[in-house]
Amino acid sequence: MLRYIYADQLDNHPKLKASMFKDRADQFKARLGWEVDVDDAGYERDEYDAMNPLYVIWEMPDGTHGGSMRFLPTTERTMVNDHFTQLMGGGTITSPLIWECTRFCLNRDAPSRVAAALMLAGGEIMNGFGVRHFVGVFDARMVRIYRMIGSSPEVLGSEGKGRDQISVGLWEFTPQAQAKIAARAGVSLELSRLWFDRAFGRVETRQLAQAG
Repeated sequence: MLRYIYADQLDNHPKLKASMFKDRADQFKARLGWEVDVDDAGYERDEYDAMNPLYVIWEMPDGTHGGSMRFLPTTERTMVNDHFTQLMGGGTITSPLIWECTRFCLNRDAPSRVAAALMLAGGEIMNGFGVRHFVGVFDARMVRIYRMIGSSPEVLGSEGKGRDQISVGLWEFTPQAQAKIAARAGVSLELSRLWFDRAFGRVETRQLAQAG
């Protein structure tokens, strides 16, 4: 199932928290060879995890992390504005209607549909918080994954070639894309919305309004 958890709530989900940060270390440090910091607990965390971001996490049946993404509004400090402005000709992206998505991570044993489920959750965030676009930095290996899921970004700028290419992309989420991604994830639109509503107390609010 999909979980929506702010950083300051992660301690309420210790198994999910530990497995997410360890899977990030496994993916970004061990498999991809990125220059990221891994602490003594085996967690991969950076300065943006300290800014109380919103995480979308696919929880496996045993309560561990299957995949996740991290979101911050671009009205706050973001990775793209702090470290990747050269990809956009030196410009920055700052808007309450645009959030940054980073640390797209999959457990190495996660089912293929988990990536699509995370994208579906991104659409729920857009609809629920009035966000128009996501911005994020991605490498060449992600191009095929985005295309397969049905959620390819508009590329704002790139550098490098072949497998070493990195780009800044801008995503939007149309109803047509939402239906396609939901089918790929094997999650109904109704269940996807229910998970989002439960995370933010909107199910209870709506039920009270209907009762009144």
